[in-house]
Amino acid sequence: MPGSGDILILGLDPGSRHTGWGLVREVSGVLHMVDTGVIRVASLGDMDARLGAIFQAVSGLIASHKPDEAAVEDVFVSKNPASALKLGQARGAAIAACAVAGVKVHAYEPTVVKKSLVGAGRAEKSQVAFMVAQVLGWRKPVAEDASDALAVAVCHLNQRRFKRLSGVS
Repeated sequence: MPGSGDILILGLDPGSRHTGWGLVREVSGVLHMVDTGVIRVASLGDMDARLGAIFQAVSGLIASHKPDEAAVEDVFVSKNPASALKLGQARGAAIAACAVAGVKVHAYEPTVVKKSLVGAGRAEKSQVAFMVAQVLGWRKPVAEDASDALAVAVCHLNQRRFKRLSGVS
């Protein structure tokens, strides 16, 4: 059970082919990367099989690591509505796994995540990855999807800290 000032966040960067995940623990204001990875479901073919695999994998992560909360990026809508729909379905599978396990989910716009880490809402992925590595003191290469998941976890911890310090609930 986490002690005072000790919280574990599961960050999720959902995708219909690859879902990044990252676990970040905050202890007395210091962030530590616990683990990270990518759920790869592209080879499963059918969307229903991929969604089931995402649900099961996120459920497994929750069962083994017992995060206190989860943070997920909101759907980014680009030019292709079909892609946005698939992304939303993958996001839904991940969120459903959290809900079934009783893990509260917090959602953040991609621009908020980028601004929280880099200071600019339109930052490049490489800039976000660099700042994630700096904040977490991580020197090994991390897959892009995993780095994005760590970024949303760090963003959530920053937002929690800000709300706590400013008295916002």
